[in-house]
Amino acid sequence: MRRPRRKLEPGLKAKIALEALREQSSVADLAQRHNVHPVQVYAWKKQLLEQAVRAFDPGVGAEEWALAEKEKAELYAKIGELTVERDLLARRSGR
Repeated sequence: MRRPRRKLEPGLKAKIALEALREQSSVADLAQRHNVHPVQVYAWKKQLLEQAVRAFDPGVGAEEWALAEKEKAELYAKIGELTVERDLLARRSGR
């Protein structure tokens, strides 16, 4: 019988990956302590190493933020346009 899938918090994943990176204890020990598969610990460690550069690079993420702000502004403009259109149609229909 299968166990239900657990969802671990990102903070716990980071903590486990940092412990694996520091090599204070073996990956097998970490996996057993936190009740996860050792392959998963290796995957989190690899992900931490690959993504660590983003924490110190000020340019990374700025493009996504700018695109999100632009999209947000466009959506607010569309909401305003639709609100005006709705009000105009409501006045014409006599409501």
